[in-house]
Amino acid sequence: MDIKIVDVAAKAGVSPATVSRVLNESSSVTSKTKAKVMKAIEELGYHPNAVAKNLRSQKSMTIGVIVPDINASYFAEIIKGIENVAYARKYKVIICDAENQKEKEAEYLTLLMNRTVDAAILIAPLMSDEEICQISEKGYTLAVVGRYIEHDRIPCIYTDNVKFSKEVVQHLVENGHRDIVFLSGYAEAIDSYERLEGYLKALRDYHIPFRPELIENGNFNEEGGYEAMKRLFDKNLHFTAVFAANDEMALGVYKACAERGIAIPAQLAVVGVDNNRISKYITPTLSTINQPKYTMGALLVEKLIDQMNENQFHDKRTFKVDSELIVRGSSNFRRE
Repeated sequence: MDIKIVDVAAKAGVSPATVSRVLNESSSVTSKTKAKVMKAIEELGYHPNAVAKNLRSQKSMTIGVIVPDINASYFAEIIKGIENVAYARKYKVIICDAENQKEKEAEYLTLLMNRTVDAAILIAPLMSDEEICQISEKGYTLAVVGRYIEHDRIPCIYTDNVKFSKEVVQHLVENGHRDIVFLSGYAEAIDSYERLEGYLKALRDYHIPFRPELIENGNFNEEGGYEAMKRLFDKNLHFTAVFAANDEMALGVYKACAERGIAIPAQLAVVGVDNNRISKYITPTLSTINQPKYTMGALLVEKLIDQMNENQFHDKRTFKVDSELIVRGSSNFRRE
């Protein structure tokens, strides 16, 4: 038999709204009424949103993961790490796709506000550090992938975008390039800003004049990278290399070059970021930055679960993981 809230209400002699208030821990319900409702729930075997099993502990054993774009393979690898470790620790995972919309990201966080989940992991969040900290200060449990957050109760894991971006430009300069395009992601992404910062610092280190016309927005996807390169080609600008802030935009660069008969790497060197699986199967193979995506997700959720269960935590809250430049066919060419 499928027990509903109205059945619990009838057995307890209260209204369905009162049952809902009890389940949502409303302070407006008296202890006597709460006891009646809880007794009816137990006798009927009612399971509201799979929480009844954990009513005494008030835990759903569920973690929400909010991701900017579920289609991006970079995020998929992080989610895989999160889900595997969470499952091993008896937690379920709910995946929410914000579709690169800050408003949608905020709406999904209402899952946490309503206690539908025990905690939420934000992957490359669009909201500001201040907004994230404000939510945490209200007593909600959060963790962040892809950004350092200055807060003693928010575990976070990230890579040094500035450092590896400088390494990419150094590699290109050492292979004879000075006119280097930078393809950025969507405007709200902190990864995009930090990778641009690394690009600019490297130009200064090598005394290469900054050319703002060589910066284009590719929105972190193949179509955006393709359209960005078409715009650059149509302007008849001189450049010999492209640093794309992720591999998906680099794939768009490949398409644009193929249409114009531009040979990679003889006429144009290309480097991406993320080491997506397809990067070593395209021709030429794509030079890229390898980030330990699976490990980032797995390590962060382990620390988050430890925090929720008051295990050892304060010894290590933040993790900066190393990245590696993998030089492949798309840029392994010395320009004379």
